[in-house]
Amino acid sequence: MTRTILVAGTADSTGKTAIALALGRIAAERGLSVGYMKPKGTRLQSNVGKTLDEDPLLARELLDLEAEMHELEPVVYSPTFVEQAIRGREDPDELRELVRERFEGLSEGTDLMIVEGARSPATGGIVSLTDPAVAELFDAEVLLVAAHETAMDADETLDAASRYGDRLLGVVFNAVSDSAFDGLESDVVPFLEERGVTVYGTLPRTQELAGVTVAELADELGARVLTADTSTDAYVERFLVGAMSGESALRHLRRTRDAALITGGDRADLQTVAMEAAGVKCLVLTGGLTPSSAVLGTAEDKGVPVLLVRSDTLATIDRAEDVVRSGRTRDERTVSIMEGLLAEHADVDGLLGE
Repeated sequence: MTRTILVAGTADSTGKTAIALALGRIAAERGLSVGYMKPKGTRLQSNVGKTLDEDPLLARELLDLEAEMHELEPVVYSPTFVEQAIRGREDPDELRELVRERFEGLSEGTDLMIVEGARSPATGGIVSLTDPAVAELFDAEVLLVAAHETAMDADETLDAASRYGDRLLGVVFNAVSDSAFDGLESDVVPFLEERGVTVYGTLPRTQELAGVTVAELADELGARVLTADTSTDAYVERFLVGAMSGESALRHLRRTRDAALITGGDRADLQTVAMEAAGVKCLVLTGGLTPSSAVLGTAEDKGVPVLLVRSDTLATIDRAEDVVRSGRTRDERTVSIMEGLLAEHADVDGLLGE
């Protein structure tokens, strides 16, 4: 009989894709026949003229699956789909039947089905296909992936856990910073377990999963690197928008780390100041405006890459943040890193029932 684990998140960008695929690969390495499905595609990109979720594409490659994309991802949960559903042009009963049929076909002959949840437990509510509803439809156990920064995040974790009732297998906390780790282990984990919520692991934050390299950022933004002799291997985890004066900006920039400054190509004062801050790993200049030779010379002297994009600042920051959010699960390397984290910091035997 096939066992089904739905890997769901308390919110978007908790790392559930990396954990789902890593868990699937570990199970396969232990000799289990593993299947995968993401009923609602929400991380959408254009692919050969079709709008598809990138996660099932990666799952098909890493888990060596033969299923077609329309089987792995029966519902493309796009803005157009949502609009049509709200207008009554999508039948929830028909969709549920479609999803159930796809699941039965994919699970046939498998020992373990990994089902990946959507952005949040509520996503899919307009067609009665929330993650809790999917868990019920598939008779699945639920592994909840949660983030944790402060004790107040326990509210969100407990609320999400309560939505799954007896189907909840437990929780894995992901990308926990050093500063939050002790409080999570000493206070929050016992608090949850006293309330019947099993915590299977606390995975530490690692830079390779928390951000993207400058080179990857440049590639995703379609940016031109103007500084030929600077390394683009540094990691970027956050973005700052340069809209302040150079003097006041320096105080702020000195407090940041692993950041990219996004500003107009004509802001030479801010660009020069930003290069004095050790936490600024690169400059992203918008509007297609090439900076002065003095700025580029300083950047090369200090080893700070300068990226140039044609889009405006607002569009660039939106795209950059999306790149960092999706960067954790873009390739086999990131999933392999997650396999190691699960092996070292989670009760994988307990999760797989061994």
